[in-house]
This record gives sequence, C-alpha cells and structure tokens, in this order.
Amino acid sequence: MSNGEFMKDVYYKTINQVTNVLLFVEGIKDAAYGELAEIRLEDGRTVIGQVLDTRENLAIVQSFGETRGMNIEKTKVKFTGRTAEIDVSTDMVGRIFDGMGRPRDNGPAIRGGETLEITGSAINPYAREEPSEFIETGISAIDGMNTLVRGQKLPIFSGSGLPHNRIAAQIARQAKILGKGEGFGIVFGGIGINSEEANFFKREFEETGALEKSVMFLNLSSEPSMERIILPRLALTTAEYLAYEQDMHVLLYSAT
Repeated sequence: MSNGEFMKDVYYKTINQVTNVLLFVEGIKDAAYGELAEIRLEDGRTVIGQVLDTRENLAIVQSFGETRGMNIEKTKVKFTGRTAEIDVSTDMVGRIFDGMGRPRDNGPAIRGGETLEITGSAINPYAREEPSEFIETGISAIDGMNTLVRGQKLPIFSGSGLPHNRIAAQIARQAKILGKGEGFGIVFGGIGINSEEANFFKREFEETGALEKSVMFLNLSSEPSMERIILPRLALTTAEYLAYEQDMHVLLYSAT
C-alpha cells in the first residue's frame, strides 16, 4: 500500500515524531479533524487519541494517555473513522463515570440505550424561549439575589480555601423545580479535581441521596489532561439526552 492510500481498518507505522502528547503520523491522506484513533504501544496496550490537525499526507494525533518512552518504530496507529461517542440510557442515573464516559463505580457498562456523538450542533440562542422558570437551590443568597432559572448559566467563583465544594454539593442536594411533576435530574462534572475532592463529592452524593437523581463524571488531576476537554461534552450530551429524549428537567453543573 502506498503512502497516498488510506484505510480505516489498518494500523500505520509511520509515526515521524512524538512531542509531549502529540504524534505526527505521515502518509495519512484522509483523516478527519476530531476523528478518534487507536494507538497500539510496543507492549500491546492501546491508548485512545484524537486527530487534532491534518495536513498534506500528515495527521497530528493528540493522545489521551502517556507518551513518555514511546518507541515510535514499534508503535502503530489506526484511524477509526468515528468521532467521540457516548452510550446513553436512563440507566446512567445513579451512576459515576470517568472523563471518557467509562464506569468508575465498578458497575456494568451502559447497554440498551443510544450511542450519541458528543460533537453535536449548537442551539441558536436567538430561537430559545426567554428563561423564566425558577429553580430553587435552597441557598438564600442565590434564590433571593441571583436567582437561577431554567436555561440560564450561573457561575460561582471561589478562591483557594473557600467552601465552593460544599456549595456545589448543597445545590445538588437541594435543587428542585417548583410546581413541576416531571422528573428532575442532575448531571455533575468534576474536572481535574484531586482525589480528596472526588471522594468528598461521591460521599456527599451517596449519603444525601442526591446520587439517585444524578449522573456524575469525574476526572482526577492525576488522570490524562485531555479528558478534561472531553468530559464537558460528555456531560452536556448526557444532559441533552435526558432533557430532550426523556422529558426530564436537568441541572448541569461542574466543579474544577
């Protein structure tokens, strides 16, 4: 096969250079931006990557895993022809996942639902209904002075040492839609948090019963930084599925 040809079901051993988390793969003609790639290491392990840029006969792949010590002569790359996806189902409610959407609560993988691409189309903000329906957080400073309503974004900024994690957990525990009979759920994303913070959120959600109505995505500071780019899209896709496909009211928020 010549360098100009490109197939989705073969591995390429044409890595020219590895820089930090970037792999430069030559002889690739038709790789698409955002396409997922499988990086097969010398010891047989597989690391997921994503096409960050394409040029003439060159694909730049961003690895989601460790690349230090990689032997470029014995490492090969396969382009999958797919973008990042997540399996969604109502069975996700009450579960905890990692920054790639894999179960981190020792539960089974999600089956029997739908598989959705996480790079969906943006909603035209001009076509949205004007936000007006109150969401009660149970925190008087928010409910009385900076009211949260459906369809609105509410940033909460905090400095080091302040109890932002306790506020986030309290919102998850107390938030509700007043006067609504439809289901209400929470999608929470912990992005680049440390183990202590992750354990705090898991404990708070479990002990207060908030986990029963929540879907949690957690990426730890010790885990690949690229997951911090994927995780918000996983959380948003899950929230959109629960809202638009399952007719639930969904509060989506994250902590970093």
